[in-house]
Amino acid sequence: MFDVLGRQIQRLVNTFEEAGLHEATFNAQDVSSGTYFYQLEAGGSVETKRLVVVK
Repeated sequence: MFDVLGRQIQRLVNTFEEAGLHEATFNAQDVSSGTYFYQLEAGGSVETKRLVVVK
């Protein structure tokens, strides 16, 4: 998880996973309302998505 300035605020998963369905939970209790980004890496591809936290 990254803030809008690109600073990493939390790492949800940092392991190699076999192919299949996986799940990670983001606990937003310690972050302010706002826009954050998360990044997924799989098979040499990297995708960044936006997440909005509203409290």
